[in-house]
This record gives sequence, C-alpha cells and structure tokens, in this order.
Amino acid sequence: MRLRIFTEPQQGASYETLSSVAKATEDLGFDAFFRSDHYLKMGDMSGDPGPTDAWITLGALARETSRIRLGTLMTAATFRLPGPLAIAVAQVDQMSGGRVDFGVGTGWFEEEHTAYGIPFPSLNERFERLEEQLEIFTGLWGTPHGETYDFEGTYYRLANSPALPKPAQDGGPPVLIGGFGAKRTPRLAARFADEYNLPFHRFEDTEMAFGRVRKACEEAGRTKPMVYSAAQVVCCGRDEAEIKRRADAIGREVDELRANGLAGTPAELVDKIGKFGELGAECLYLQVLDLDDLDHLELLGTEVLARL
Repeated sequence: MRLRIFTEPQQGASYETLSSVAKATEDLGFDAFFRSDHYLKMGDMSGDPGPTDAWITLGALARETSRIRLGTLMTAATFRLPGPLAIAVAQVDQMSGGRVDFGVGTGWFEEEHTAYGIPFPSLNERFERLEEQLEIFTGLWGTPHGETYDFEGTYYRLANSPALPKPAQDGGPPVLIGGFGAKRTPRLAARFADEYNLPFHRFEDTEMAFGRVRKACEEAGRTKPMVYSAAQVVCCGRDEAEIKRRADAIGREVDELRANGLAGTPAELVDKIGKFGELGAECLYLQVLDLDDLDHLELLGTEVLARL
C-alpha cells in the first residue's frame, strides 16, 4: 500500500506552508504530495491568504523536491483550456524529472466559478468537455516527435498542432479519474485512466465503485491494469486526547471521523488501511487538513507508514 499526502490549500495555506508540507512528505518516506485544485475556500474559515494555483505550486515543488510524485485531486476541466493545460502539465513533468500524476475531473464547485468569472456549464456539458479534454491530453502527449495532432470536437478544435512540449514520462503522466458516478465515470476511467480514485466513502461504497470500474474495463476490452485508490481525511493521535485535539483543530468530531475517515491511533489506522487494501486499493491518499501540524505528518510517517 502506497500512502500519499493530500492537501486542500484553498482552506488557507501560503506557498511556504505547502513547501514545508511537501518537503516533510518527502523526508518521511511518503509516496507523493497531492493538492486540490480549487479557487475558493469551503466552510466557516477565512481562507487566508487566499488560493494558490495548483500547477504553479507543483511547478515550484518540482524543483524543491527530488523523489516524491506530485499531482492533483482533481484539476477541474472547467478552469483551463486543454491545449495550454497540456503544455503546463508536460512542463511540470519535465521540471520534476517525470514525477507528475495528472488527476482531472469535471469541476463541481459552482461558487468558485462565480467568484472568479469562470463559466460553469451543466453537468452533462461538463462531462462532454472532460471527455474531449481527455482525448486532447492523451492525443497531444502521445503524438510522436515531428508529427502533428488534429482534433475536431463539439467544444474544442486543434489543427496542425506540433504537440509540444513532450512530458518526461513516455506517453504522458498517469491520468487519474475519480468519483462515485455510476455510468459516465466508470466509462471514462476504463477508456482513459491509469488510476481510478474514490474519495471520502465508506468500505461498502468503495467496493461498489471499484466493482463498477472493473466491469467497465471488462466491457471495454481493456487489458492494461487499472490502479485503484481511495482518499480519506486523516486524524491520528497516540491517545484519545491527541486525537481529539487534532479533530478540534479541523472542526470535526472524533466519532464522526472514525466512522467516515481515518481517525484513531496508529494501530487503528493501520487496520483500516488494510481493509481498503482488501478491497483492491493499492494507494491511499491521506487528506491532511491542518497544514501547520507537521508533527501529525511525522506521527503518520513513523507509526503508520512504517508498519505498512
């Protein structure tokens, strides 16, 4: 089981804070540092000092780290045009020496679109745009050097593109698709994804979602293995007092976190992570919400990761 640290910087984090968390992630032996791609805070907090751009952040971290993988859960297809985004992701992959994983989704948070003047079409259109974007990303990255790429869709048209720059990873970074959708999400994952991720669901829902994607892969005749992963909010402590202190810091109740996330002692977390493994998860994203608590990361690294 690979453990990855997953952050939500829109809730309030400077680049300096993110850099400290990413460096700790690397030093403690975790597999990757991931961040959300949002422009507006959620819930009852200030969000200060304001949002940071996901791909600018990852580009900088690509030069400040040397081993961990870097990625997004998930970049919103509504935020950027596919051609420029393909260029940005390829460049960050080059800057990191081929350590980027590219998570992409439809986008869902209407308020952040309104706040920053980003169009927010219907869910059906967002899925249609995402599918075209996935064709474009994989098409641009997979076009051989010296050849051009063309695409004609409902929403996007590319003509005589040099399909440059190329990512460091042959064929492009691994593509992550996630969500609990019953039809379109499994179909898109089976067609385009290297990894399918289910965030913030209990075991029974995770098992159901993994099963839908496996079935979609079979129906599509896919032979390439799929990586299955899950994301869970994490709150770990050596005793009940420490667990409660960390839960209080993120505005959550311990009992609720134990039911709906990864909360408890290191031994409890190891046990629950093992159950996700039994469902087929090869990778788990630990959503760390208090980014100033580096002692939490150290505890997770020395007492949880070390036991897996």
